[in-house]
Amino acid sequence: MEQIIANGLYLGAQYALIALGLTLIFSLMNVLNFAHGQMYVFGGFVTYTVVVQLGLPFIVGLFASAIVLAIMGAAIEKFLFAPVVRRSKRDESTMLLAAGVAFFLDAVILLFFGEKQRGVPKIVNGVFNWDMRIIMPYDRILIGVLAILLIVVFIAFMNYSKTGRAMRALAQDKMAAQLMGVNVARYSMIGFALGAMLAGLVGGLLVTITGVNLGMGGPTSIKAFLMIMIGGAGVISGAIAGGFILGMMESVGLTVLSAYGDITYLVIFATLMIFLAVRPQGLMGKPWG
Repeated sequence: MEQIIANGLYLGAQYALIALGLTLIFSLMNVLNFAHGQMYVFGGFVTYTVVVQLGLPFIVGLFASAIVLAIMGAAIEKFLFAPVVRRSKRDESTMLLAAGVAFFLDAVILLFFGEKQRGVPKIVNGVFNWDMRIIMPYDRILIGVLAILLIVVFIAFMNYSKTGRAMRALAQDKMAAQLMGVNVARYSMIGFALGAMLAGLVGGLLVTITGVNLGMGGPTSIKAFLMIMIGGAGVISGAIAGGFILGMMESVGLTVLSAYGDITYLVIFATLMIFLAVRPQGLMGKPWG
């Protein structure tokens, strides 16, 4: 049981960090960013390039992923999503654009990094063993702790900084925020950049554990959507709850259902469909949006 909980917390921390970026973009712009998984993969490849090919420390690679993805997110919002949101009243327009961005990033990743699995050496060696109840490599513990710290920093930023409060006001009522002097275009761009940066940071963290490859973008986006559906679309606390719930479900499934083959996500999807039929707005979402 202790091992299942430890694995669930480790998975939940990284999943919650991925979901935070996606739900931030959705809450600010009402845009489902289908390219979120590709941004995660791109961040992992940036860290790989800086650490393995350039020989720089891991922390430098992590900062590089954050900066590159923030710039990428800001550019995508300013030159692609902002004009479409301004000129089109149809939600399908932004959905198709997001899908196009996902395919474009896949092509860029294939062009610059190839399709092979890439990874970086372990940043911490050794294995933690607590009386054979919990066995976990130290690098996974470090990554889990860093992910939780990043979540705490993100929450503090959203609650106590001027930029964070402006984005929260924009998410709650765009018209009222605009009347109070909030620059909608500016903070939408900052929010998209921050969401992309979070995806890049998770990719940079996990490239030391799982590595990255071209095919990871789609499954990562699906998991991110699962998390915000569980917690409630556009709700930051819901994204965190959804991440840890999915992490626990995956940990329990991989442990308990392993004897029946690879049916963990079959069970998770079936459970999610039943849950959404009962509560379509998610755990913390409101029926009116």
